[in-house]
Amino acid sequence: MAEASKPRAAAAEAVAALDIGGTKTTAAVVARQGEVVDRVTAATPGRAGASAVLDTAADLVDRLRARSAGTLVRALGVGSAGVVDRTTGRVLSATDVLTGWAGTDLRGRLHRLLGLPVTVVNDVHAHALGEARHGVAAGCETVLFVAVGTGVGASFVVGGKVLAGAHSAAGHAGHQPSRYAGSLPCTCGGRGHLEAIAAGPGLAAEYARRTGRPVDDLRAVAALAQGGDAAAGAVVLLGGTAVGSAVGGLVNVLDPDAVVIGGGVTGLGEPWWQALRDAVKREALPGLDAVPVLASALGADAPLLGAASLAWETVS
Repeated sequence: MAEASKPRAAAAEAVAALDIGGTKTTAAVVARQGEVVDRVTAATPGRAGASAVLDTAADLVDRLRARSAGTLVRALGVGSAGVVDRTTGRVLSATDVLTGWAGTDLRGRLHRLLGLPVTVVNDVHAHALGEARHGVAAGCETVLFVAVGTGVGASFVVGGKVLAGAHSAAGHAGHQPSRYAGSLPCTCGGRGHLEAIAAGPGLAAEYARRTGRPVDDLRAVAALAQGGDAAAGAVVLLGGTAVGSAVGGLVNVLDPDAVVIGGGVTGLGEPWWQALRDAVKREALPGLDAVPVLASALGADAPLLGAASLAWETVS
């Protein structure tokens, strides 16, 4: 009599996550508890059009699936640059960093390329979800997340859910008026917005205006500040103060349990952070000035974990 074969062990389950940005795209395999099992990154071919970007993203996911043969990838979560309609998964608007991105049906096209259920959210919202569900703000009922990098964006998470807004456009914190920006032109076409003075390019431009010495980017300003350059130091403090003032106003409106700050500009160091926290306390109403202002703990993993957490919601 033939020996009965042993039952095959069930394949481990995971979801895939994509973080699609203007310069790079990262794919990851993420376990249910929020562990990044594997990842791979490639340059985003933003100038080549939406099809090239999606082909690159899908290829990254396929590469991960191929080298995770023992893992069953059940769904895909996507955090993407641009204003994304969470109901349809379509990009409503985007900057020209990603040519032809506006109007792209991310959910439908990635589903056809990969054969997986797909959820899509804006990348800042994905970052906020990552921190609220798995990061420094885990356990908080309400979380305000602010990203300060090439631009300034925000997200408000309530009960583990992002408030996307009536037009899926909530979170454009960089496009609120800031007295620190004066009448400076903003990338949106307006003037006097926070992003014009607080984002990385805005701070580099401010240093050039003050000194007459153009610099390549914010890293140059940071290096000059660390070397004792007084103008650079003043610009760093200005950036932190401008962000903190805006955050303090948002705290007054939203009354969150915690504020989380992320993005590349946070690397300017303690002087920037201290200026930000001081400004938050000056602007916040009595009783709200003790709301904790925390540094993002997950870094580049945050949008991947946030997108993955949405993908897990589609898995029965």
